[in-house]
Amino acid sequence: MVVAEFRDTIYPGLVPTGNVSRGGDKPWHTVINGENYHALKALTWTHRGKVDAIYIDPPYNTGAKDWKYNNDYVEGDDLYRHSKWLAFMERRLLLAKELLNPADSVLIATIDEKEYLRLGLLLGQVFLEARITMVSSAINTGGVPRKGSFSRSTEYLFFVFLGVCKPLPQALPADWNPVQTKNKFILRWRLMRRDGTNAQRADGPNSFYPIFIRKLDDHAVFHSVGDAYYGSDLSEIETPDGCVACWPIRKDGSFGTWQNGPARLKELIKSGYAKIGPWRGKDTALYYLNQGERSKVERGQFPLIGQNPDGSIITDISDQHIMFVPSDLWRIPSHDAGNGGSRLLTSIIPGRKFPFPKSLYAVEDALRFFVTNKPNAVVLDFFSGSGTTAMQ
Repeated sequence: MVVAEFRDTIYPGLVPTGNVSRGGDKPWHTVINGENYHALKALTWTHRGKVDAIYIDPPYNTGAKDWKYNNDYVEGDDLYRHSKWLAFMERRLLLAKELLNPADSVLIATIDEKEYLRLGLLLGQVFLEARITMVSSAINTGGVPRKGSFSRSTEYLFFVFLGVCKPLPQALPADWNPVQTKNKFILRWRLMRRDGTNAQRADGPNSFYPIFIRKLDDHAVFHSVGDAYYGSDLSEIETPDGCVACWPIRKDGSFGTWQNGPARLKELIKSGYAKIGPWRGKDTALYYLNQGERSKVERGQFPLIGQNPDGSIITDISDQHIMFVPSDLWRIPSHDAGNGGSRLLTSIIPGRKFPFPKSLYAVEDALRFFVTNKPNAVVLDFFSGSGTTAMQ
């Protein structure tokens, strides 16, 4: 009787060797000591489709003796060094895909310039349905000198988004907004008349209509919103008594469009998300909050404290927590691998050295955008290294 054939998958068992109790409601961790391919195979029995985030810091394939393939170190002069690295990574990424929740999860992989091109192609091949982006992160602001080239101060993080996964806005310090982009700190009221591309009446005829406003004492208020108008003689439209009609007329006198249709604008006015500028009669500028700005209000970043006479909202910006999603260029001092990695590890375990540890804060920041709203998130790191991920 044939029990198993050659190339049949063998799932190794896990044997407990001890535990450390943290107590309370603190996060708990499981450390699996073994060949990570076999460990990933074993996890497919218990965690298939259940992992919320995977963070990996794989071998960078520098050419030094920093990783093995088929039980032998891969030397820098190995003609098949890159192919071996790709084969090594592909087998593990295919298992990682089985473990990730296809509806909402992320895989984060750090790499440097030696393999980032190949890793990008490999991720695109393995995760065909995913959205992938790459972040550049400064991990050594002083730079590491390299003969005949520029000093190296940056590494790269690939973010693979599965399902509805996306980075969530966070309350971030000024380091994350080095150019002090104002829209991170204020509500930006956008001009209601469309400018730029697709701004001609022919581009959106349903968004050419009158907005009736009137002056009340020293301020202006909305009166009503007209229907879409497809004619050419604006005098055909009757203006309510005491009101003026504002049309989306462009600076060159041509007919344009509003940013929203009549029905949508009525909802914005009712919700306080539309605003009237200084009174200039029919040429009065009108403004609105787009979806991104409205979400800042709705999640409490800008608390409501009242309404203006035109019904537009008044928000408190005196004591706010600025929440935003940063750009793909990270220059965060705490991500320095020396201070946040090597020196921090030495302070915890004196007399012990570990090659190239990640900054604890760099790992935390990479994950925080995806697990903030998941207090019981399952996070996997199958290149555990110095255990930085487990310190979160």
